[in-house]
This record gives sequence, C-alpha cells and structure tokens, in this order.
Amino acid sequence: MDMKHCLLRRLLGLVPLLLGISFLSFVLIQLSPGDPAEVVIRVNDMTPTPELLAEVRTQLGLDRPFPERYLRWLADVLRGDLGMSYVNGRPVAGELARALPPTLMLAGTAAAIMLACSLAVALVCVRHEGRVVDRLLRALLFLGTSVPAFWAGLLLIWLFSVHLDWLPTGGLEGPSSLVLPAVTLALPYLAAYARLLRNSMVQTAQEDFVLYARACGRSRGAILRMVLRNSLQASLTALGMSLPKLVAG
Repeated sequence: MDMKHCLLRRLLGLVPLLLGISFLSFVLIQLSPGDPAEVVIRVNDMTPTPELLAEVRTQLGLDRPFPERYLRWLADVLRGDLGMSYVNGRPVAGELARALPPTLMLAGTAAAIMLACSLAVALVCVRHEGRVVDRLLRALLFLGTSVPAFWAGLLLIWLFSVHLDWLPTGGLEGPSSLVLPAVTLALPYLAAYARLLRNSMVQTAQEDFVLYARACGRSRGAILRMVLRNSLQASLTALGMSLPKLVAG
C-alpha cells in the first residue's frame, strides 16, 4: 500500500506542475516580441494588412483577454482538441498522431544502440582497466562526446550513403532507413553512458563485498556480473532523464 500511495501522490503532484508549466508558457508567449497573427499570415505567404491582421486575430482568439484565452485553451486540451495547424490547416492532434510512431521507433532504436554499445564498451574498459585498450577506448569516448551530433550525422551520410552507397540518406522505407539517424542520436549518449558506467563499475569493484567474493573463489564472470548489477543505479537514473530528450529531439 505504501508504494501505491507514493505513486498516487507523485501522479497527483504532476497536475499542478503541468498547469504551472502551461501557464508559464502562455505568459512567455504573451511577453515575447512579435505578433502571432502576423506570423500566421507570413507562414502562409500572404501580405499582412491591418484588415487581415484583425481578421486573423479574431479567428485565433487573440482579441480576447489573456485569462480567457488560457482557460479556453486549457478546456480544449482537456477535451483532446489541440487546435489547427497554422501551416496546413489540419488538426494538430492528427499531425502529432501521424508523427508519433516513427518518432518513437527512431528514439527506441537509438536507445537500444546506446545501451548495447555503452554496456559493451564499459565491460571491455573494466576488464582491461589501466591498460592500452582501456585508455584507447576512453580517448575515443572523449572524442565522441565532443563531436557535435549534426556534424557526425553529415560525416555518416557522406561515408555510408554517398561514398559507400550502403544506406539511404532519408525517408522511412525500411529498417535500413533508421540506422544513420539512430546512430547519430545515440553517439553523444553512448559516450556519456559508457564513461559513467565504466567509472561506476571501477568504484564498485573496490568495495568490500567484491573483495569477499574474490576470497570465496567466485569466478571472474560472476564477479563482473555482480559489479555490473550494483553499478547500474546512476546509469538508469541518467537514462530516465535522456529518454524524453531522445523523443523530443
């Protein structure tokens, strides 16, 4: 029951948090320079005139007071109505539903690549701690962290799509279309998680229970699995913070 009550309190605590974020976003939009009606007109390749600006403001509800606009928007969101797109005139909810499956597919593929590669690199580094292999991999991880994702993506396109002609440059025609964007998204996270997991495992390997396991004659593989299990807490916490970034990115 305690866990259920704790989870329920956390979920209920999200309600005022989300309301505060939405209200603050509305305030920032209100204080930002520029006229949203003029933006809508220019996006649709029209010339803003005073009459057209007044008409668009009325259509968007910008002529109403700020509290009324916020409450109307909040009521529409609670009903599932996110409004219409300024660009193509289609419902925003439909556009999000259309884009969500490939977005989740891409984020999931990037997360799988990130986890598998970071775990493998960390295990190799720990197995060869202080040796040439460990130092070389750490240098490559440092290089991977410092390379901007957009530049790495361009290099991957040039090598695997233009030069070798192995993978497509765009579109979503099959699993091969996910490889380059997923690897590009996973590269910065891969380097960070591999370094984090490697350092956590090195610290855990110095604990007393690991020394006791060695004294009891446990095999190297069993000790490595024990060290890995006790080193995942920091990585799992960081993973929970990175998954929303993968989806939003």
